[in-house]
Amino acid sequence: MKVLITAFDPFGGESVNPAFEAVKLLPDTIASAEIVRLEVPTVFRKALDKLSDALEREQPDVAIGIGQAGGRFGITVERVAINVDDARIEDNEGNQPVDKPVYSDGRSAYFARLPIKAMVAAIRKGGLPASVSNSAGTFVCNHLMYGLLYAADKTYPEMQGGFIHVPFLPEQVVEKRNQPSMSLDDIVKGLELAVQAAIEDIAA
Repeated sequence: MKVLITAFDPFGGESVNPAFEAVKLLPDTIASAEIVRLEVPTVFRKALDKLSDALEREQPDVAIGIGQAGGRFGITVERVAINVDDARIEDNEGNQPVDKPVYSDGRSAYFARLPIKAMVAAIRKGGLPASVSNSAGTFVCNHLMYGLLYAADKTYPEMQGGFIHVPFLPEQVVEKRNQPSMSLDDIVKGLELAVQAAIEDIAA
């Protein structure tokens, strides 16, 4: 089994993105599955272009996007992606779409093709806060999750996929009042547990 895991570069004025920092530290194999890492730009459409190239090249059995959700206390496994780009801030190339569809021929929403509750349970069993999230937002994280599931619907029907959000790192909240964070080691541990739970459920 092959698992493609994507993560974004820093955005919104941050010098680091905990998503990619954690993905870089994941083992090369989890539950006997090969892990393939991919950094994607926090840029509307370009993120999907890079994802599309990787899906065609790697033909993964599972694809999981990882993103930063500053302000969240735990690791959150996303349930659904919606067909809306509505950016509160500019992406890394100054794009700020408002109420635009990700794909005009896509469904209104796509649900994750992952055992999201089993993944959350595995993270919690490992001693870390986690929950199911019912909103991936309307920025590039939702854009990528929607694009991933659109690709599964249209082109790769056997591929499982979804998205996980992680909190800020401690160094990102030093100057932010009352913002939660999680250590990089804990984020890596939580992601590994989540990916392992997904692989084991899919393989069962």
